[in-house]
Amino acid sequence: MAIDPQALIVWLIIGAVAGWLAGQVMSGGGFGLIGNIIVGIVGAIVAGWLLPNFWAFPGLIGAIIHAAIGAIIVLFVIGLVKRA
Repeated sequence: MAIDPQALIVWLIIGAVAGWLAGQVMSGGGFGLIGNIIVGIVGAIVAGWLLPNFWAFPGLIGAIIHAAIGAIIVLFVIGLVKRA
């Protein structure tokens, strides 16, 4: 199975923006480019699993918002685990 370079770039952009947004909402700062991408992509996976069909807004902006919601959930859970 070949990976489409354009799809990979879009995933990285969505992950970076969503991770940055989640960092702004949850802790007041970003996590660096690589950290934002990882948090954003994991957030997109979590949001897709927990909230399928939750966000009906199509396109790139909808994907970023959906991934950011998932990333906020991920950061919230990480914060709970760190405190415990």
